[in-house]
Amino acid sequence: MKWCSFHQLVLEMNNLKFSSDNFLNKFYIPDYILVPGGKVEALTDAPVCPTIVFVNSKSGGQLGGELLVTYRSVLNENQVFDLGEEAPDKVLRRLYLTLENLKLNGDALATKIEKQLRIIVAGGDGTAGWLLGVVSDLKLSHPPPIATVPLGTGNNLPFAFGWGKKNPGTDSESVLHFLDQVMKGKEMEIDSWHILMRMKSAPKEGSCDPIAPLELPHSLHAFNRVSDTDELNVSGYDTFRGGFWNYFSMGMDAQVSYAFHCERKLHPEKFKNQLANQSTYAKIGCTQGWFAASLFHPSSKNIAHLMKVKIMRRHGGWKDLKIHHSIRSILCLNLPSFSGGLNPWGTPKKVKTSDGELTPPYVDDGFLEIVGFRDAWHGLVLLAPNGHGTRLAQTQRVRFEFHKGAAECTYMRMDGEPWKQPLPVDDDTTVVEISHLGRVKMVATQNCRSRSVNDPSTHRHEEDGDDSEHEEDGDPPTGEEWRKFGAAETFKIPEDVDISYLS
Repeated sequence: MKWCSFHQLVLEMNNLKFSSDNFLNKFYIPDYILVPGGKVEALTDAPVCPTIVFVNSKSGGQLGGELLVTYRSVLNENQVFDLGEEAPDKVLRRLYLTLENLKLNGDALATKIEKQLRIIVAGGDGTAGWLLGVVSDLKLSHPPPIATVPLGTGNNLPFAFGWGKKNPGTDSESVLHFLDQVMKGKEMEIDSWHILMRMKSAPKEGSCDPIAPLELPHSLHAFNRVSDTDELNVSGYDTFRGGFWNYFSMGMDAQVSYAFHCERKLHPEKFKNQLANQSTYAKIGCTQGWFAASLFHPSSKNIAHLMKVKIMRRHGGWKDLKIHHSIRSILCLNLPSFSGGLNPWGTPKKVKTSDGELTPPYVDDGFLEIVGFRDAWHGLVLLAPNGHGTRLAQTQRVRFEFHKGAAECTYMRMDGEPWKQPLPVDDDTTVVEISHLGRVKMVATQNCRSRSVNDPSTHRHEEDGDDSEHEEDGDPPTGEEWRKFGAAETFKIPEDVDISYLS
């Protein structure tokens, strides 16, 4: 009897292993496709969901490194890459060059893999943005959709597409479950946004310690100065460009994020745990005065005092955007996920404005949602049912103009990565312009929070929206009314951006 039980257990374990192997074959990519010049391997069945995995081993404390080991143990280790050792653009360019050569030689498997390839990226929002930029740069006929493993602090991108915001398990069972979700997930397009910044030549020194002046974040790493031979170049000015997928923010919230960024850079040993990071972030928000902004934050740094904001009308032409004098942060949102998964825009019912209607925040409609906040207490309304910030506008293009005298600097943040932005000291203008560029593909789960204009199943009935009114021309709501966020080479200047105006 004991022997039978033991024998049965062995059979069950072997069956489980066989079943697991069959499952993993659905993701398997043979070496001859991953390593140029390798021996061609004949597969009985083409992989249903061939997958390339990129892991930022430095994200999530030790979790990134553990996840890298697990993925390499369950998949072909040559299809799993550590972003600290090899940049994704080099990996993907090599892979697609190999696929193209194999296709020319009549390799049917190469054709199938190219059409069905999916990418997993494990890291923070900045890491995910890096991969989105690289895939955009390649301009592929069949760009692979990207699934995101939440290893950062905010994890807004993963949360927006149903992958959660908590660091996942790093054991084999958790990885297999994630792979199964990737295979079953649906492709979903999202808008990408081009950002152009023109300013006087960047300062070499200043009061931006402990981070050097204008040390651009990873998401802006590929910004380039217009060359001296470019006819659009203006003497004494630098032009930077790049893009984002989730959000661009400016003001008090970005200042808190920058303080956290500086502290983490100075003392990385204190930031090894996601929960501890979030606790530290909250403490910094208090010390920066975000919860008592009226006392600690000078009104001269409020959005309306810092700059002029212009938006493009739906039927064309710029107009000034009215912003209440108490607004200290302004967000330009593409996804319904900011500050760890909150939705600042909410779900408005159809409200008439001078340009049309306010709609739910669709991620592929070519519009940004622009929202304002007075302070952290105002932000707490997002935790209430139907809570939202001060809805300012929906637009395909927005322009921020900074003039001399407002302040020495302001704080900006793009897809989770902040920087301290110097403002004009002479009689000149710093301009930041954001415009719609194109779309990229993501992998979404059945728990996806983002909505598509092309997918009726993601639409909710109008009565699901809150019943608050448009707040553009009035004071922000108070009291009971409260109840009602790699840059890439692909971000070139769109043809209809009037760069001469930026001069």
